[in-house]
Amino acid sequence: MNLDEHSLVLVLALLLDRIIGDPQWLWLRVPHPVAIFGRAIGYFDQHFNRDSLSKAQRRQNGVVAILVLSALAVVTGLVLHWFLMLFGPVGILLEIFCVAIFLAQKSLSDHVAAVATALKDEGLIGGRKAVSRIVGRDPETLDEPGVCRAAIESLAENFSDGVVAPALWFAIFGLPGLFFYKMLNTADSMIGHRSEKYVDFGWASARLDDIANWPAARLSILLIAVGAGIRRGTTAFRDAFKVGIRDGKLHRSPNSGRPEAAMAGALDLQLAGPRVYSGVVVREPMINGTGRDVATAGDVEDGISVFQASCMALTLFAFVAFVCLL
Repeated sequence: MNLDEHSLVLVLALLLDRIIGDPQWLWLRVPHPVAIFGRAIGYFDQHFNRDSLSKAQRRQNGVVAILVLSALAVVTGLVLHWFLMLFGPVGILLEIFCVAIFLAQKSLSDHVAAVATALKDEGLIGGRKAVSRIVGRDPETLDEPGVCRAAIESLAENFSDGVVAPALWFAIFGLPGLFFYKMLNTADSMIGHRSEKYVDFGWASARLDDIANWPAARLSILLIAVGAGIRRGTTAFRDAFKVGIRDGKLHRSPNSGRPEAAMAGALDLQLAGPRVYSGVVVREPMINGTGRDVATAGDVEDGISVFQASCMALTLFAFVAFVCLL
């Protein structure tokens, strides 16, 4: 399968994911591929990140672990693609489904919408409970605007690494590229943080994930700006693009700040700033400091609208790429 076929499969997978999302009925019966990736990562963590090892040994083991895991992911993608192609058109349909389950358009939209709904129906307690399912910060430290900002930030960040990045890796490298990226991204979420246990063992996973997400984070600025333009007009398009370029570097992550800054500009909101994770205050400057400083449930809903339009723009770009490659 070459680039034009990858683009067509991607277009159809994006449409499928947008319509049906993550089929929970299926994952109640069989393990999700990301869960399988997680078990493999957990195996290496358990056996090669023991307390008795030195910091240098942990870092070395972490490098070897992510290289082995990445290689296994690539080989799995190659074998699966070869196997599916044996079935002709049916195999292509199955590959479309395989790609769709690694995308997060509908599931992300639904989870963030649940925060707005909980705030309206159950107040702050319900909003904190709903947002705790999608962010790592301490929910009890959040007031209502803080809950809303957390939901919007999660929406923007996950647009990049849950939608744009897997789509981009598949479009260029097919299933091997998609599996490689999802293995890296899963490893980063599990062992890539800077806790005492993982600062060394997860170092390579975090650095490789930063590299793998670099193109998608920058492309996300443009896509969010286009989505803002579709939903909110030319001023929102201009502000999303301007703030995304200007303030994206203010975030501690080399990638997460880009889509968050673009969304902040699109909604005329301040995002980021000081946050609390596991009792530790992380101090960062405000993104889009001239924007509104109080976020509401309505802003969460507006963010979802921009997100959905940005996903539509990504699908359109993929379709244009397919046409150009014919």
